[in-house]
Amino acid sequence: MKIIKTAIPDVLVFEPLVHQDDRGFFMETWRESQFDELSPDLRFVQDNQSQSSRGTLRGLHYQRKHPQGKLARVVSGNVFDVAIDLRQSSTTFTKWVGVELSAENKKQLWIPPGFAHGFYVLSETAELIYKCTDYYVSEDNHCILWNDPLIGIAWPLVDKTPLLSKNDRCGKKIQESDLFE
Repeated sequence: MKIIKTAIPDVLVFEPLVHQDDRGFFMETWRESQFDELSPDLRFVQDNQSQSSRGTLRGLHYQRKHPQGKLARVVSGNVFDVAIDLRQSSTTFTKWVGVELSAENKKQLWIPPGFAHGFYVLSETAELIYKCTDYYVSEDNHCILWNDPLIGIAWPLVDKTPLLSKNDRCGKKIQESDLFE
């Protein structure tokens, strides 16, 4: 597995070695020993999967009291996946990284605890799977407004306005949010 650093050093892209032949392909999507070298104190406790239609934007979500690290990958379609640093003590506070994840490129994005996560669906439909380092706690679910001008994410929108859940439409600007120290 090739590990690629991004503009935010804690956010990583994992690029698997894909073995392909006439029958199809095989790849290793996660190896505990390799991950332990990067984050020895974290372990995955929950896997999630979502399916979304073209133009859907999910996020920008985070949990304050139960921060989740997430290892995200797409098994069908393609998305623009985003991580935003919400750690106020960080030199990259409010900075974001966006990576296209697809079933074709098989890349994965590591979003560490202390970051908000969101994605935008570029294909007709997309299925995203992500491993989490803490459990989902609905009372601790927070949302940053997807188009907060202070953050300035350059979303590659296929339509003027993305499809949003009620929760995501009501996201808060970063200045109004309960963030990490």
